[in-house]
Amino acid sequence: MYKINKIDQCTSGLTVTKAKKEWGCLMENRKILIENSHKRSEGYGIEKKSNYSKKILLGEELEKILIINKELIEVSEIYIDMVFSAVMDDDFIMVLTDNNGCILYMKETECSNDKLDCINIKVGAYMDERNIGTNAMGTAINEDKCVQITASEHYIEGFKGLTCSAAPIHNTGGDIIGTLNLTCRSSMKHPHTLGLVVFGVKAIENELDKKKINDILTQTYNYMESVIENLDKGIIIVDKEGKIVNINKFGAEIFNKDKDALLKEHINYILPNLENILPKLDENKSTIIKEVKLKHTSTYKTKLVFKGIKHKEKTIGMVVTMSNEKEEVDVKDTTGAFLTFNDIIGESAAIINVITNCKIISNSPSTVLIQGESGTGKEVLAQAMHNYSLRRRNKFVAINCGAIPDNMIESELFGYEDGTFTGGKKGGKPGKFEIANGGTLFLDEIGEMPLDMQVNLLRVLQEGRVTRLGGSKEINVDVRVIAATNKNLKKEIKKGNFREDLYYRLCVIPITLPPLRERKGDLENLIEYFLRVKSFKLNKHMLEIKEDLYNSLLSYSWPGNIRQLENYIENIVNLDGNLSFDLWEEEDDKKNQVIIEEIIGNISDKSEEVNKDNFNLQELEMKTIEEAIKYYNNNMTKVAKALGISRNTLYLKIKKYQIEMY
Repeated sequence: MYKINKIDQCTSGLTVTKAKKEWGCLMENRKILIENSHKRSEGYGIEKKSNYSKKILLGEELEKILIINKELIEVSEIYIDMVFSAVMDDDFIMVLTDNNGCILYMKETECSNDKLDCINIKVGAYMDERNIGTNAMGTAINEDKCVQITASEHYIEGFKGLTCSAAPIHNTGGDIIGTLNLTCRSSMKHPHTLGLVVFGVKAIENELDKKKINDILTQTYNYMESVIENLDKGIIIVDKEGKIVNINKFGAEIFNKDKDALLKEHINYILPNLENILPKLDENKSTIIKEVKLKHTSTYKTKLVFKGIKHKEKTIGMVVTMSNEKEEVDVKDTTGAFLTFNDIIGESAAIINVITNCKIISNSPSTVLIQGESGTGKEVLAQAMHNYSLRRRNKFVAINCGAIPDNMIESELFGYEDGTFTGGKKGGKPGKFEIANGGTLFLDEIGEMPLDMQVNLLRVLQEGRVTRLGGSKEINVDVRVIAATNKNLKKEIKKGNFREDLYYRLCVIPITLPPLRERKGDLENLIEYFLRVKSFKLNKHMLEIKEDLYNSLLSYSWPGNIRQLENYIENIVNLDGNLSFDLWEEEDDKKNQVIIEEIIGNISDKSEEVNKDNFNLQELEMKTIEEAIKYYNNNMTKVAKALGISRNTLYLKIKKYQIEMY
């Protein structure tokens, strides 16, 4: 214990000794500063018995100085008033000077000058050492540092009863443009006084810096205004908040909008997926290039070049250049995939997990089966995988297997030779597999493909070769196949509607897209995104959805998922924040539809055991009513609504089929 105490005492002693040395060094430096200032004052011929400055401007000369320093005065007044209010007293005066020490502005009470006996401190008087000797303002300018001069440290007799605390004010280039000073009686000397002055100076410098930024932007805008209208490119100028300050006529035409409708709008209003471009430009990236596909254009992309406007190494805005892409591009030259993972809106764990896995498998040649409810964005995901892969420069070809007649799907997939069909294209036609060679083929609604076609598809997937209809030549194809379905294919296999061998050939990498109701937190982001997109599309300003409607949107189950949400938000934007139908009534109808479909499905499964000779529509109707009554626990109102009939009709059918109540 003795040793520990001894060490503590030694350590404490060392700390005190160090502090004393530092304080002594500080005081010695201050003493040298005052001595040097006095020597300069003596060399300038300043009379020690004086009580006023040798140079005081009046009239036009003073007006000229005040005009030159107008911005400094206007900015400083606010902060001088703020600091003065903190120490408001008859014993204080606040003074602002220019870089030569000329007083530009003073803040005092009516009695301050009399009480402090400094009647000759006034606007126009020079407080530099050359004209009044050692004082805080003049010495701060000379030494370029904050300083406190008190009592006898002043050179002239008139200031011996005062303490002056001053700090130099610098512009953005680091040059002195003035000083801020707080004068009081010498008996009121306090180190915090100088700290208060330094606070005021920092506030003034920050405000001047902001004004400088605005001036730079204004100069940029004015310069750009004179040239951008004559360019054959679209130009957008954006401020540091991301708002459009200027856009030329050509740029407005690219977005199919009037110029006035775009000014002051946020850049995300017209380009929703910028991923925080401004912060990225701030990370030492001078230029960012992006390509976007605008919905109102059909056959070309728009190239965007983002260039940051810098000030003090900080990005304070940006200029966006849009390439002159108005010339139409041949459809054959487009890849067919414009969406990327950045177009998938959402930050929930469910969707992030899907995106992460899909990025990992994007370059794999293995087939992918995307499963998910209707409207969850299966094609968006397929396009994103294509554009993330090494195949992105080649074709992305999509075909909806449920939208093509059975007798045409084979020719669509595999093509045909010349003369195969009456009225067919001369020279024949390549199928989707050939067109997608080297790229990706997206087979949407694969569960709707006819059974006989499934055999042919399986052969192509296994062998990597296709044969056109009416031809005999096998064509090698290198195609990455991504299939998608909203059906449960395993159930379809049991029903005999889908081949089991094709299922396992497609399902090498299964991906399940979660429904919107399982993506916690994403709904808010999607609502905001679609509000922005639809407002732009419909030439309307961004609106705020009423709280009760917004809460309804959040609590709704969204059976139609993202597609349904997008359409409903467009409805709301069209009606200026209202919805043209009852959300919950539609919810009940869809629930009833699902329930009835399940009931009918269960009856159909059971009916496989029934003799088909005895099976008829009346029996199916009777069983459906019986199952619905069971499900709704004898609530006839709900049963009638679910079946889409009136209560009277329901009771008539119960009587007709002699259905027993449970």
